[in-house]
Order: sequence, then structure tokens, then C-alpha cells
Amino acid sequence: MRLTIIGCGDAFGAGGRLQTSFQVRASAGNFLIDCGVTSLIGMRRLGLQPNDIDTVFVSHLHGDHFGGLPWFLVDELYVSNRTKPLVVTGPKGIAARFETAAEALYPDITKVARRFELSFVEYAERQPLSVGGVTVTPYEVKHPSGAPPYALRFEIEDEVLAFTGDTGWVEVLCEVARGADLFISECFQYDRTLPIHLDYATIDANYARLGAKRVLLTHMGEAMLANVGHVDASRYLLAQDGMILDL
Repeated sequence: MRLTIIGCGDAFGAGGRLQTSFQVRASAGNFLIDCGVTSLIGMRRLGLQPNDIDTVFVSHLHGDHFGGLPWFLVDELYVSNRTKPLVVTGPKGIAARFETAAEALYPDITKVARRFELSFVEYAERQPLSVGGVTVTPYEVKHPSGAPPYALRFEIEDEVLAFTGDTGWVEVLCEVARGADLFISECFQYDRTLPIHLDYATIDANYARLGAKRVLLTHMGEAMLANVGHVDASRYLLAQDGMILDL
């Protein structure tokens, strides 16, 4: 299984990084975890093909995590000429939020006849959802976005991949991360605690409790990027756009 970081930045473009999106390639299929506004740009830079994606798993409904979906649709209609189905999973109301965003950005785009089936599936708290050979379990976290935000725990073949989404510290993260082959954790701040974002000091204080085999820090803001030299390299990997990790 291979993880490619399409974008690992925050909503503000800190460090010139693209917004959140990860591609996972496995024998069960290829999928995206989140699809920020810049995702299509990042895919083109890396030579990744939109038509290879079977599913997009969305953690929460902020634009830097799902706002690339309208442009994904435009590309699939007019450039990539998609024919195979695409499934998008996400919090309650994701289909309506997608349509609102797509129509605002590209009027009437959702009315264009498609050569492929586009379907939306909503999460239910702690209820495993199987899509295309991948099982994801959503755990509600703390990050107001107009719908429940989730950390996601993926079971793919014999491996576990976990992702915090965006959130302040909540105890359920220990359950999400436990035993994961890779735990992707947002790390917006360095040592400033916020109610809706994680910081390095808090993550590090709970490192042993998380119990993941590897931890990848992502979604770093300017203050965190300025302090990456203080990160314990024996514990953490630091995300960069274009990075590839084999699990």
C-alpha cells in the first residue's frame, strides 16, 4: 500500500503548501482522503490521474478538505472523460454541501449529463463503512464545520491507516490511533493550545497513549513550520507535498 501526499498544508497556504489531500493506492483500489481546493493541481504536478480514484473519503466539510470536489467533477466531465463510478463519503449533508459549492463555483455543472455514476454516502458515528474493499470507521471529533467532523480509521487489507481530520485534542484520538501502521495527525500549532486544532506539544505529551506504529504530522501552520527543527525525529515524520510512504 502506498500513500502519496498531494497536499499537506493548512487553509492559509502556510509554507506555500497545497491544501489537504492524500492518495492511497492499494490492491483493493485507489482512493483519496480529503480533497482540498488545490487537490487537482497537486495531482497534475505528481502525474496522478483523477480517473484512477475510486472513492473520496472526506473528514469534514471545510473547503480546504472538500472544496476540490467541484473541480474534480469539472475535470471528470470535460478533461478526464470518466466512465467508472465515483463514490464520495462524508458527514451528514455532504451531497447538499457539494451541490451548493459546485453550483456557486461553476453554475449548472451539476445538471450536466454524466457518463459516470456519482454517489454520496454519509457516515454514522463509529459505524464501519465498507466501500470498494476499504473499511472506514468515523469517530466524531471537535472542529465545527456545519456538520459533524470526523477522525477516520481505515482498514485496508491487513493494515490500518488513521487520520485525525482537523480537531482539538479529544480522548477518542487514542482509540483512532491505537495500533495503526500510520497515524496522520494534524499539527496546526507548535505549543499554542486551541480548542479546534492540535499542537505539537499536546500530541507529544500524548504520544505513548496514541500507540501508533508511525506518526505523520501534517496541516502545519506558520508557527509549527518555524519550529520543525524541535520535532523529535525518532517519533514523527513531517509531511511534505509530494512525499510518498510505503506501508
